[in-house]
Amino acid sequence: MADTQVEETPANPRAEKQAAKLAKEIAAFAKAHGGAEAQVAYIGERGSRIVLVGEDGGWGDLVARTDAIARSAVAKSGLTLHEDFDGDFAAKVKTGPYEWSRMAGIQVGGPSNT
Repeated sequence: MADTQVEETPANPRAEKQAAKLAKEIAAFAKAHGGAEAQVAYIGERGSRIVLVGEDGGWGDLVARTDAIARSAVAKSGLTLHEDFDGDFAAKVKTGPYEWSRMAGIQVGGPSNT
């Protein structure tokens, strides 16, 4: 049986449109946080996650359908792309009480995830 699924690469107009849209969102995040850096992580069938860390320690993420789209979006936005979410990069993230309670959840008396 032939595989009829078309790989979406940045050369594909639909993929290029998504990469351009994500690049605008990434650039807006960077502007709001005094600059930013990124890391792309494959998350399986869902696609790839773009993790953004601002110069002020703020962070966020976006999801692209493919790794190629995610990497293209980061390249278009002009951000530094880290291959790993290593110690130096992770240390730039600033978390507050909300994040700690959501990450730990019930274990430390935070809100439940239900």
